[in-house]
Parts: sequence; structure tokens; C-alpha cells
Amino acid sequence: MDRDHHLAEIVDELVAMPAFGVDTEFHREKTYFPQLALVQLSWGDRRALVDPLEVDLAPFARALEGPATVVMHAASQDLEVLHRACGVLPRDLFDTQLAAGFCGHSLPSLSSLVERYYDVHLPKGDRLTDWLRRPLNEDQRTYAAADVEYLLGLQEQLTAHLAERGRLEWALDECQALRARGQVVRDPDDAWLRIKEARSLRGETAAVARAVAAWRERRAAELDQPVRFVLSDLAVVGIAQRRPKAAADLARIRGVDERHAKGRVGEGILAAVAAGRNQEAPRPTGPAYELDRKYRPAVALVAAWVSQLARDLEIETSLVATRADIEALLAGDPDARLTRGWRADLVGERIRRLVEGEAALAFDGRGNLLLEDRVPQADPAS
Repeated sequence: MDRDHHLAEIVDELVAMPAFGVDTEFHREKTYFPQLALVQLSWGDRRALVDPLEVDLAPFARALEGPATVVMHAASQDLEVLHRACGVLPRDLFDTQLAAGFCGHSLPSLSSLVERYYDVHLPKGDRLTDWLRRPLNEDQRTYAAADVEYLLGLQEQLTAHLAERGRLEWALDECQALRARGQVVRDPDDAWLRIKEARSLRGETAAVARAVAAWRERRAAELDQPVRFVLSDLAVVGIAQRRPKAAADLARIRGVDERHAKGRVGEGILAAVAAGRNQEAPRPTGPAYELDRKYRPAVALVAAWVSQLARDLEIETSLVATRADIEALLAGDPDARLTRGWRADLVGERIRRLVEGEAALAFDGRGNLLLEDRVPQADPAS
């Protein structure tokens, strides 16, 4: 579909539907921002492929913000792409991968989920397909349409299974949390934290790494190029460690070539180095709340119990609690995931009782861990 009036007609239908399916194809290998190449839609018994290279997607925002539930699979990157293209996020999101995680299916691919529920093998696509090249051939169209063909049916079946298990609200809460993360905002001052070798730097060296990485991030966004095209991670760390004051010094750093050391680029890097020297050193990276040493031995044991509990309940373990979630709870972080909602009831309160001595973990003789109430010991002096 490559005409604006056709999209307008489809949007009119979508806002009247209880739900519709969405998927996207995009590229970001050669750009800073994702390039949207195709939008696939399903509603009722209809399907459509929308060409964003020919159609203004702005009117699609009305469907995303409308009353219909937007059904997607593994939606995190698609949400970012749609928000950039339309300026909005779905009002109500149902992610079939997340929902399946609450039904004993781990976090499956769409193809494995369709095979499980429909005994259908989705057509395989070439992961190197150039979705920006026109015209799309028949195989590309078939593959793209298949990505939304079963979304609404999966939503219905997964919703029924979740309701039977009493987990529908859990899954819907998780979908809304995913939706809230869809508006991706990259703070340039945090870019240095995505460089593994930079996270261990301290003092002025860390401050310069932060400033140079922030300059690189802004430059990449301005040029719409991947950050690695602007300056490599190796160069950022090398510059931070050497802290050059002149172009000649800059040129001798590993990872810095001639184009980086001269002209506006060189001036920008040197200005960032100078700014970093005058900035307060960033705090060491890590959790905002430090875990008390006395609780460290408990983390591995609690993680093992959570993993077993998740298997027993047939829920993907990472949806129940990650190791970071456990550490945040034990460190007293008030924003810890395990202090809120269904997680607090399922594991958060039980972990609290465990570390406060009100409960204990024991083996049941078959290799399983049991969380049991702890009988208070009588005071020998009484």
C-alpha cells in the first residue's frame, strides 16, 4: 500500500476494531536513527503492507492512540521505530512474546510460537534482506505478511491461557511496562557507559571519556551515522587515557586516523577533552544502592530458589526476578521491581522474610529447594 488515502481508509477501520496486529521492518546498520522500511498490519481477516517510503505515516498515530489493543511480538525495537515515525506509542499493547513467557513458553520467537499453536512453519526470510530496496519481490511480501498473520489468533489463545492460570494481569502489567520503555531517549552524557573499557575508568580520565563519548553521540545524531563511523570505542578510551591538548598529540593515539585529528572534527574532539578536564569526575558505575556484604551469600541461594519457583509455575525466570532484581531488593532500593505489584506478593515478601530470619530454605530430599516458615529458637537463658 503506497497511497496516503489508502492508509487513511485503513486507519478508519483500525480505530473501530478491538485489536490489530503490527510489525515493522527497519535498518539501522548505516544510520544513527532506525530507518523504517515497511509496516505490516492485520485486522479482522485483512492484511496490509504499508510503504513508509511512499506514505506519510503520521495519520497512523490515530490508530496507535485509539481504543484498539495493538498486538506485537518482541516489540521493544518496533516501539522505538514507530515512536520516531509517528510521534506516539500504542495506548494499549499486547506483546505475544511476553505473554507466552507467562504461559510456560520461555520467551519464544514468533515462528516457534506459531508452530506450537498452529503447527505452521512460517516462511524463512533472509536476515540480510534489504527492505529499503524497491520494488519488494513476492518472497519478501509473503515473509512480511506472515509476521502479522497469526498475531491476533495468538493474542486470543494466550489471553485465554493467562486467564485460566490467573496471570492475565501480570502479563498485561508487563506489556505496559514494555510500552513505557518504547520512547527511547539517549542522553549523550551517558554514552560512555556503553563502552565496556570506559566503565572501569576513574577520575579525570573517566570525565574525559564521558565528554568525548558525548561529543561522538551528538555528532553521530547530527550526521545520522552509527557512532562507530564517527569514532571507535578504542579511540574514545585512548583519548581519555592520553588527554591530548593538540592535534599532533591526538593523531598519535591508537584508533585515531588523520580525518579525526584535523579540521572541525579534531577541534571538536580537543574541545571535548578540555571540557572533560574541567568537569567533575563521574561516580563509579553500579547500582544506586550498595548491597550489604552480609547479604551477598544469600543472592545465589535466592536466585536458585527463584529459578526453581519459575520452573514450577512455568514462567520465564527473567520475568519473575533477575539477579539484579534480587540484589536491588536486598540493598533496600525503594524502586526495586520486587517491591511492587504481583512480584512483591510472589517473591518480594518471601525473600524479605527469608533474609530477616522469618523463613528458611531447605532441600526436600529430591534436590528441590523449599521456602519454609522458621520456628523461632527458644532462648536458652529463659
